[in-house]
Amino acid sequence: MVTADEARVDISTEGDIVTARQYGRALARRLGFSNSAATLVATAISELARNILLYARHGELSMRPVEAGVRRGLVVVARDDGPGMPDVTRALQDGYSTSGRLGLGLPGVRRLMDDFHIDTAPGKGTTVTVKKWRE
Repeated sequence: MVTADEARVDISTEGDIVTARQYGRALARRLGFSNSAATLVATAISELARNILLYARHGELSMRPVEAGVRRGLVVVARDDGPGMPDVTRALQDGYSTSGRLGLGLPGVRRLMDDFHIDTAPGKGTTVTVKKWRE
């Protein structure tokens, strides 16, 4: 689902990653983010969507504007009902991966975005909420 101020994308294929990335970049630009900041948002969305596909096989990514006082930005929520993470601290370390990849996904997302929160437990799925504030 896509509206002028919100996008929700089911993630179950590689093509869905591309779609989510495009929606996130477009929404960031509509909200007044610079091209470079919109690219950071799109990169974070791509990493979150790829993690959904790799570890849970299916999930959802939603994006919408967010306000906090005079601050304006974009919030991205990635949800899945996958296996969850037994050790969040390790999952957030550069180079740690259970899939044989480089292990830069979640740590990279945390660096690219301004706010980062993860809610996960083994057998309970994962929800990652990130925010990027407009400068």
